[in-house]
Amino acid sequence: MQLNSNLFRATLSGALAGLLFGFDTVVISGVIGALGRLYGLDPREVGRTVAIGLVGTVIGALGAGQVGQRLGSRETLRITALLYVASALGCGLAWNWPAFMAFRFVGGLGIGASSVLGPVYIAELAPAKSRGRLVAAFQLNVVFGVMAAYISNYVIRTMHLGAAEWRWQVGVATAPALVFLALLFGIPRSPRWSVSRNRNDEALAVLKMMGDPNPEAELADIQAALEQEHATAHERVFQWKYRYPLFLAITIGAFNQLAGINAILYYLNSIFAAAGFSQISGDQQAIAIGTTNFLFTIVGMALIDKLGRKTLLLIGAAGCASCLAGVAWVFSTQSHRGDLLWLLVAFIAFFSVSQGAVIWVYIGEVFPTAVRAKGQGVGSASHWFMDAVIAQMFPVVVTMMSAATPFVFFALMTVVQFLVVLFVYPETKGQTLEQLQRKLMRT
Repeated sequence: MQLNSNLFRATLSGALAGLLFGFDTVVISGVIGALGRLYGLDPREVGRTVAIGLVGTVIGALGAGQVGQRLGSRETLRITALLYVASALGCGLAWNWPAFMAFRFVGGLGIGASSVLGPVYIAELAPAKSRGRLVAAFQLNVVFGVMAAYISNYVIRTMHLGAAEWRWQVGVATAPALVFLALLFGIPRSPRWSVSRNRNDEALAVLKMMGDPNPEAELADIQAALEQEHATAHERVFQWKYRYPLFLAITIGAFNQLAGINAILYYLNSIFAAAGFSQISGDQQAIAIGTTNFLFTIVGMALIDKLGRKTLLLIGAAGCASCLAGVAWVFSTQSHRGDLLWLLVAFIAFFSVSQGAVIWVYIGEVFPTAVRAKGQGVGSASHWFMDAVIAQMFPVVVTMMSAATPFVFFALMTVVQFLVVLFVYPETKGQTLEQLQRKLMRT
């Protein structure tokens, strides 16, 4: 089926949440040094400055599922857009460290909510045969936002704005946040949410608008799946019958961060500084990392509906483990520091083509309609909780132990991930959400 203009516009609008997600997540990497000097932060306070946004992200991810089931993904995404605007403006104008922390927390709420509802919204609009690529558009926007943040940090640094430099670096996100908010007023509700509220005519109209090849049959399948689950807005996700989807969502969310991806992105400038690179040089290396992330996410999107989710996860875990072991070796031996960039580039490439392209698609697929947004919230919260812990501890572990220690841990965790995916994870490509619901439910 061809991607018609309505489906393209709805996918793009939902995916733009990912761009702000990526930008707001890693823009801190360029300003943490300035904040540390300005407010005299020790390693624990540096970790807390990074992690406070992630605390908000966990709360936002958990709460978004509940709000999304009640209001629908579209309406709740509008709330996240307002949170993004408030956070960007507030961080840029922050008058002291506690104020900056408070607005970072607000931004975290938006990131957590959008990490749940952006993929859910797209998954519930997309046809089965192209759902992987369309939901992966969310992740593509995430990594585009990461790349844009690194480029933005570098460009603003070259402008020599002095004491106001860090304010411009965090405040510039206000503009795309306003664009995102405006676009959300031109897209339809999810047809699956409409059916759950007995708005069947509205759902059928949206399915036709999205170019579904057999909208009446798709509507009937959605209705049957909801009736089978006795779906209501109050359906609980933490039930024994959902144990398998819960396990899949929680573990893929945790493994995503146990590979060390966000710790590396947050502290990339510090990692390069530890290897002897200057600040400007570190910014340039960061752009190389961000560009690799973006390009290989595109590769992952091209492969996700061909090779499948499980195959990509296995390839990525094996490659990431090798690269992380190499980074640990560089820091432990204090030699071959010139190889650090290439090891990190290779790590990002393997991660982007696998975990990066797969995670939000997979979590959005494994839950039935009745609890999809709530289940996405659980998986996302697992991801962000682990992210918060690692972000808080990374500078502390490096200071108290060594720069190699975190990378040894990350390498071991990706080996564990490979084994769990190999023996436990099912393949989900090419199946409708309702087919997956019948396959993955355990009685």
